[in-house]
Amino acid sequence: MVTNRSRLELFARLGYGARGAVNLLIGLLALLAAFGRGGGTAGSKGALQALLFQPMGSLLLAVVALGLFGFALWRSIQALFDADRLGHSPRAVVVRLGQIISAVVYAGLGVFAAGLIIGSGSGSGEEQSARDWTRWLLAQPFGRWLVGAVGAAIVGAGLGMAYKAWSGSFARHLTCDGSAATWVMPLGRLGYAARAVVFLTIGGFLMLAAYQSDPSEAHGLGGALLALQEQPFGRVLFGLVAFGLAAFGAFEFAEAKFRRIDATGGRDALDAVRARLP
Repeated sequence: MVTNRSRLELFARLGYGARGAVNLLIGLLALLAAFGRGGGTAGSKGALQALLFQPMGSLLLAVVALGLFGFALWRSIQALFDADRLGHSPRAVVVRLGQIISAVVYAGLGVFAAGLIIGSGSGSGEEQSARDWTRWLLAQPFGRWLVGAVGAAIVGAGLGMAYKAWSGSFARHLTCDGSAATWVMPLGRLGYAARAVVFLTIGGFLMLAAYQSDPSEAHGLGGALLALQEQPFGRVLFGLVAFGLAAFGAFEFAEAKFRRIDATGGRDALDAVRARLP
């Protein structure tokens, strides 16, 4: 018999795998671009669109879409039921708030992927979306402060990822033994380091947009990668970050297998809801 707990765990692991597929595609496309072999600087939506055009793309995208919804569900359980036993300290509250935001983001990606499958996944790209949201925020009362706060939060998330890369603190959530850890840990360190660079770049541009009150300064992931290319030694830096993003995708596949999943809180909540149904 499949219990609610095992279903939630299955969705969570499928979610890590789906996130891995998206990040692996982002990294591989960027690597191809770095070596002049095609590819491009795509964000998450661009990676999903690229997946659609692969052999059996609709089927693969359907699995990834299901996984993205599963990851959004798991993120919600992490935040609402403290599945990682973070507690209620100020730092834990910030982390759990980030998990809620992550749940919303990945649910949105799941909707986008489902739209691609049925032929309705259109709209502006990630770069334009970032600028549109920035323009909307700037038009609100205290808009520059709001945009600056969002940028600072993204910079903070980037610093947190840099700490994970340096300390290897993500290992406490893994159950892999010594032999697996010899390849899982380097993938995780590389991946978090690359994501740190990207998040710091995106957050920095948002803070610049707030300072100049100019939404055109805002960038998504693809724009952040392009900005790296324009720096001194930009091609080398771009290639390293692209490799790190691909490594993070591979690390997420390892997380799908080795991540410690405690869905007790979510299971109890589902049981409580079912008990109230007529």
